[in-house]
Amino acid sequence: MGEPTTRKLGRSILAVLAGIVVGAALSLGTDEGLHLARVYPPWGERMADPLFGAATAYRIVYSILGSWVVARLAPYRPMLHAMIGGALGLAVSVAGAVATWNRDLGPHWYPVAVAAMALPCAWIGGRIREAQLNGKGS
Repeated sequence: MGEPTTRKLGRSILAVLAGIVVGAALSLGTDEGLHLARVYPPWGERMADPLFGAATAYRIVYSILGSWVVARLAPYRPMLHAMIGGALGLAVSVAGAVATWNRDLGPHWYPVAVAAMALPCAWIGGRIREAQLNGKGS
């Protein structure tokens, strides 16, 4: 028979959390590495606007990877799990944009872009996992 509902719910929650941790850890780790390499200015100093383009690019890749992790670890319905992770990412991104909007931390397009990419990246990560599963005949 199938797994008990409680166990599936626990695995679902862990899958979403794991994907979020992967995406966040990679993004923050890359940020820190670029600060240490002096590509980015020291923490607390505003970056030049073009550097936000680089940050957006690697955040897209890491968001897709994080969503793939969610879908890979999901006990069932990988796309649904990836999209739940994306919805959480969207909510956190919007909250962050609202909280920092008038603080001159960077160009306004950046937090908008981070929020706008949450669901498309989640869909791509989930779709990649579905394609892998379909390729295996599952």
